[in-house]
Amino acid sequence: MGRGDGSGRIVSAADADDTGTRILHVDMDAFYAAVAVLDDPSLRGLPLIIGAPDGRSVVSSASYEARRYGVRAAMPVSQAIRLCPSARIVLPNFQRYQEVSRQVMAIFESFTPLVEPLSVDEAFLDVQGVRRLWGSPAQIAVLIRERVRAEVGISCSVGVAATKHVAKMASTISKPDGMLVVAAADTIDFLSPRPVRAMWGVGPKAAESLEARGIRTIRDIRESSTAMLERAVGPALSARLRQLAHGEDARAIETDRIEKSVGHEETFEQDTADRVFLRAELLRLADRVAARLRRAQWEAGTVSIKIRFDDFRTLSRSQTLSEPTAVGQRIGEAAQALFEQIDRHDPVRLVGVRAEKLRPAGGGGIGLWDDDEDWRRVEGAMDDAVARFGSSTITRARHIGRGEGRGAAQHPKAHGLD
Repeated sequence: MGRGDGSGRIVSAADADDTGTRILHVDMDAFYAAVAVLDDPSLRGLPLIIGAPDGRSVVSSASYEARRYGVRAAMPVSQAIRLCPSARIVLPNFQRYQEVSRQVMAIFESFTPLVEPLSVDEAFLDVQGVRRLWGSPAQIAVLIRERVRAEVGISCSVGVAATKHVAKMASTISKPDGMLVVAAADTIDFLSPRPVRAMWGVGPKAAESLEARGIRTIRDIRESSTAMLERAVGPALSARLRQLAHGEDARAIETDRIEKSVGHEETFEQDTADRVFLRAELLRLADRVAARLRRAQWEAGTVSIKIRFDDFRTLSRSQTLSEPTAVGQRIGEAAQALFEQIDRHDPVRLVGVRAEKLRPAGGGGIGLWDDDEDWRRVEGAMDDAVARFGSSTITRARHIGRGEGRGAAQHPKAHGLD
């Protein structure tokens, strides 16, 4: 199958057999790097690392030229530079990524209303109902790729299949700038030799557990006993993997899909074991998360934190709130309480706060007594000030002088390189 650097890609001809297909998975190629080249054509063909230049931040993305040196997402920038000394480092520009994403999504929606964005640079499309307008699924995929290139100026890869799972695998294998069509009748043959790590939803830990038991390919999943699979990954994931291994995936396109979580992370210029400082940083990040929730009119039901130590070991903790909230003080207090549960006191490299299990704000109403009423009023005033004068004009007194965003990296796409 295709690798993250584009080697080993498999593509189909424009007239490939697409019998029984209806789902497209469209994924932009090295999206962050592609946007950088779009804005500065002199970068074309160069190895690019998207991240902060201080060397202590992590790689958000990289061009295919850099990936061939082994550069990967979430790798420390310092390590990426050692692997590819000639790389150019480009600061992330998330506002710009959102702008280009809206252009791309508008193209998708011009073909079909059944579009399910997964992140800023990928989406599922159900094209079954628009065949009379645009042609077969493979023909629609060709048209989409042509329009994205002509109207936006970047390339994308498309998987065409009968199910979401197979379409997503196919687009990955065809990267970069390719299309792979898997007719419904060819689904099992397509899946059988693929490694378990290629399955959508199989993370590194699950893959290691499966491989330790000799379950290395999707064919092996089909041929393994239920008891062995359950010992490897538990009953729920075991049943799900067996379905996917047989090409069964009944998931439909979710056009009203909402963002699953909102988070911010901070990588420090120097590792620190100062727990007072770390608690304050968690509160600062919680304020940023809460502000984003309020702008999007969401509330969080769960708060999670991420702590990465100087040896790169990373711990996470989460807590379900008694009531959903978009109040930074409440999210910060939960984050601080989770931090206190971590016994390890070694120097910390990175902290992160994430709001999860989102729902529309006010969905549960406000009770007779609102414990957050005062903080809600204060943070509402802060939102008004930021809207009028900018984000740098107001902050908590304890944060003054510490600076904002020192190497902070927000990662809207958490599953790897685009």
